[in-house]
Amino acid sequence: MNSFSAKIQSKMELARRMKDEDKLYRYNGVLYPVVMSPEENLKALEDLDARPDDIMLVAYPKCGFNWMVAVLRKILTAGTGQKAESRIPPLIEFYGPEMIEPLAQAPSPRFLGTHMHPDNIPTSFSVNKTKMLVIFRNPKDTVVSFYHFSNKNPVLPSAESWDRFFSDFMTGEVPWGSYFDHALAWEKRLNDPNVMIVTYEELKQDLSGGVRRVSEFFGFSLDANTIDTIAEESTFRAMKESSRDSHGQMGNVFFRKGEVGDWKNHFSHAQSEQMDTVFESHLGGTKLGAQLNYEVHCKW
Repeated sequence: MNSFSAKIQSKMELARRMKDEDKLYRYNGVLYPVVMSPEENLKALEDLDARPDDIMLVAYPKCGFNWMVAVLRKILTAGTGQKAESRIPPLIEFYGPEMIEPLAQAPSPRFLGTHMHPDNIPTSFSVNKTKMLVIFRNPKDTVVSFYHFSNKNPVLPSAESWDRFFSDFMTGEVPWGSYFDHALAWEKRLNDPNVMIVTYEELKQDLSGGVRRVSEFFGFSLDANTIDTIAEESTFRAMKESSRDSHGQMGNVFFRKGEVGDWKNHFSHAQSEQMDTVFESHLGGTKLGAQLNYEVHCKW
């Protein structure tokens, strides 16, 4: 995996030298970053054989993926006794064909993750009944975080303006596709016992409770003191302070504010009303919509 880490760093440097218009491409109708998820990577995933005991984390971009990566690594360490630290995000779409065989030889439990739409995740995860933890965040804070992330991450094209990025987000013309398409697809799987959905806002409100529920979902029985310790070490502030060690120079890119309600500093009233309308048309009356508690977190 050391060579994989070096390859990631090399790709980041390559991205810094690329023109913005060359950084994205479309695969099966969805935009992906050319440098980190080339077509050969996505095709190679068809041969990825999931295991029932894999730890799979799924999130639309900027919904708390990197935060939950850190939490899950601590849970894995406490539950298995094996240290699970790495600076490399476990995104399977970053794995090239050369990684499939080493991954097949890796001991269990393997920690994997993705930003991909559930219909594009390799079918072996469903066939083999791999447990998947899905984290969602209210769409208004998500688009704001995604906007700043795009401006700071060399792998992605810089957003031309907030208004332009907001428009692209609403039409799904952003990397990894439409937030609402992702949400609707997971809404259909809410009754799957191998799928657990948590929200960013729930974790902010009660991180200890979230750590306990996630641990139990993956079959780890952790005592109360261990759960509280993991939660204390995994607050957003703690993660941001330690991000230099965990994520190197990208620490401030992955961990910006971590606030609920920062959208009010960016949205116009017209944009807020547009998002309200789209949310209601897609997720109004759904279980996931209710879990996101939109009325509390996304209304002026």
